[in-house]
Amino acid sequence: MASRKGEGGRGKGEDSHQSEVDRLFQLPLSEFTPARNALATTLKKSGDAAEAQRVKALSKPTLSAWVANQLYWRDRLAFDRLLAAGNQFRTAQAAQLAGQSTDLRAPLDARREALSDMTKRAADILRESGHPASPETMRRIMTTLEALATYGGQTEAAPAGRLTSDVDPPGFEALAALVPRGGASARQGGAPPRVIPFSQPRTETSAKQSGSAEEKARRRDAEQRQQQAAARKALLDAERDLKQAKRAAEQARAAMKKAAANAKEMDSAKAALETRFEKASAEAEAARQEARRVASQAEEAAQAVDDAERAVAAARERLKNTERT
Repeated sequence: MASRKGEGGRGKGEDSHQSEVDRLFQLPLSEFTPARNALATTLKKSGDAAEAQRVKALSKPTLSAWVANQLYWRDRLAFDRLLAAGNQFRTAQAAQLAGQSTDLRAPLDARREALSDMTKRAADILRESGHPASPETMRRIMTTLEALATYGGQTEAAPAGRLTSDVDPPGFEALAALVPRGGASARQGGAPPRVIPFSQPRTETSAKQSGSAEEKARRRDAEQRQQQAAARKALLDAERDLKQAKRAAEQARAAMKKAAANAKEMDSAKAALETRFEKASAEAEAARQEARRVASQAEEAAQAVDDAERAVAAARERLKNTERT
């Protein structure tokens, strides 16, 4: 990822602060601001006013930037695969611009597959966090991921994991500056990738040999054709990625509609069950009251039978006494 300036000279205290800041960007979006303010207050009380001020100045990420941060923190392997695919594609472009015969299809397909995988993971994060995966949100996430893949591990890259806003893809001139010299063959020799400008630096000897106006014009035409070819390829890539993003967004929207319909159906079923339960509960209570009433009547009837039997026995006894006398 993008290197942090002064990283080699940080002390343990600053490393601890950086870890605390990293944790801020891993929190649920709604918790970012109160956690940031609390961290700034703690740093200020500990005597680190400068760091407290820097933390206090951190902006709350947009929803799309927050999702890109979560992809970095939660799915690092997939995130690194995306950057690797972007580096491979950029190297292949460099080789082609250098006049080498290079197949761009394989690295382009690898980058597209990595972007598609990350887009699906982004939709999952939105759904799990309770945020709608709207087409506009998915488009902005896709744009940021594509920009990060284009920059790769260059120092110009935005700080992945700490994004506060969307990242736009680099312009054509900036994109040219990100392309390493020599393409794949330079990497095979073990040399680190270098930057090539569109206007190749001329040595003193070559400048003397190309003094004619015609030679200069031919070089300008060649450079212009290279720029136009690269621009056309970049446009085609962007259009393909846009179509893919639209398809992914449409799928996410269809899934969201299906989930909403299912939730509505479940709510209806729940309401019907609750109504039936309330009715059954009322009927059960009425039955219990009726049972208590019948039991009371039965008890009274049994008592009446006992009383009648005792009255009959007493009457018989009196009758016997009367007959003896």
